[in-house]
Amino acid sequence: MKNHHSRSAVVHRIDRSRHAAPQIFERLREMILSLELTPGTVLSRIELANQYGLSQTPVRDALMKLGEEGLVDIYPQHATVVSQINVTSALQAHFLRRSIELEVVRALAEQRDAVLIAQLRATIAGQTQLLDLKNYEQFALLDQTFHRQMYEAAGVPQLWDLVRRLSGHIDRLRRLNLPVEGKTLAVVRDHTAIVDAIEKGDAKAAQAALREHLSGTLSQVDQIRASHPNFLADD
Repeated sequence: MKNHHSRSAVVHRIDRSRHAAPQIFERLREMILSLELTPGTVLSRIELANQYGLSQTPVRDALMKLGEEGLVDIYPQHATVVSQINVTSALQAHFLRRSIELEVVRALAEQRDAVLIAQLRATIAGQTQLLDLKNYEQFALLDQTFHRQMYEAAGVPQLWDLVRRLSGHIDRLRRLNLPVEGKTLAVVRDHTAIVDAIEKGDAKAAQAALREHLSGTLSQVDQIRASHPNFLADD
């Protein structure tokens, strides 16, 4: 049975000086990736429009963009439903991200930029502070920040935007995996190993640490499926 998204769950207010559809898209995307909106949740265009105090047009546009990313399934004249996590899409996004980031960390190890290294260590310090708080949302945001900082330093910020657009399914798998005992500590350990290798100028070690880091979630797919059987799909 499908869950139905309650109006009270959406409390975000629209900045009237900016276009509404992108704001609704980002807010709903954030809620889907954090699993605040779980797979199978029905999203009512009418309810969302009422909640935001808008016409249905920007809501429809936001939902269509979510559909393009595979985060919702749109059934015309019927309903829009938060999609299951597609493991095949997750694997492809992982392949793309790993391919790009192996080159990113290689380039950064050659640069050995002290300012970047300090920024990355500050992000890791922020994650470390969250380890005991079990604040997975903020931890996940800092994880995104860590990787975005590397793309920007390597001069390829548009590739981060590309990876982000394609990573909705793998990001949700990661979010399901974060509460697993020892996972957040492993992320901090991996991030630290990557930065240590970059600081030493050791490209091979940086790439090895990155491979280890990005392989963690996909190695746990069977366990994630067992604990959340209704959340995952294979095609």
